Amino acid sequence: MSKKYYVVWRGRQTGIFESWEECEAQVKGFPDARYKSFPSRALAEAAFRQPPPEPDASPTSQGRQHWLFLPNPPQLPSICVDAACDASPGRMEYRGVWTENGEEIFHEGPFEEATNNIGEFLAIVHGLAWLHRRGEKMPVYSDSVVAIGWVREGSCRTELKESERNRRLFEWIRRAEQFLQQHPHLTDWVQKWDSGAWGENPADFGRK
Repeated sequence: MSKKYYVVWRGRQTGIFESWEECEAQVKGFPDARYKSFPSRALAEAAFRQPPPEPDASPTSQGRQHWLFLPNPPQLPSICVDAACDASPGRMEYRGVWTENGEEIFHEGPFEEATNNIGEFLAIVHGLAWLHRRGEKMPVYSDSVVAIGWVREGSCRTELKESERNRRLFEWIRRAEQFLQQHPHLTDWVQKWDSGAWGENPADFGRK
């Protein structure tokens, strides 16, 4: 994973920190803490010279603020994945984000005549393949029990039929299944996102 730099504008100590652990020590339990990660020191230094950003009031942001300070939060670093589909079947897209801050890593779609479960399946496999190509090992969180089951079986068990409109989708499914067959051990990285304890999946599209 590429290195990140953490700016703390409000916390026990302020400044730029080079690990999440150092940043967490300054902001965990600190009232109205303000902090954010950046991909380079130059960007972090420029941001630190500016006033702190206003708190993000979005549901996803509130969910992150909630789980960060629980006794048993999700593991970091990690990836969260999710999908959205406007009907069943319908137009589908999926994405993966860093659990810690919601920063988008990949985003695919739209796929025509698809289902949400297929999107969740492809999102998990995409996350596993993305990490594998980089030699990284960390959890990939999904809130879909169905998709997690399909991934662990190594097969997309959808009842959707292939057609001219969704041929591209089925090509991606076959590639995903082939990847799982070649790398079955990678499914050990897949974890269930505990929505009840942690709130909304950070990769959620916010369309519920």
